[in-house]
Amino acid sequence: MICLRTTVQYVTRSAGGGPVGVAFDGVNIWAANANSNNVTKLRASDGKSLGTFSIGVNPFVVAFDGANIWVGNQVSNTLSKL
Repeated sequence: MICLRTTVQYVTRSAGGGPVGVAFDGVNIWAANANSNNVTKLRASDGKSLGTFSIGVNPFVVAFDGANIWVGNQVSNTLSKL
């Protein structure tokens, strides 16, 4: 029997109030923060915050289409394109 021991390293970064949706655009991580009504952009390589974007009310989901970041805003019933 062979036992492999793996080590998992993780880093926790602050994104905003109530991050519920996350997307990866190939370079950055985008988090939709429902309680803060904004989206946070984090550099994937080190987790550094690259900015916060205020958008519609209660952003809930975030997706990358190959060119744009799309955010679904649950309470305002809108989509935001970043």
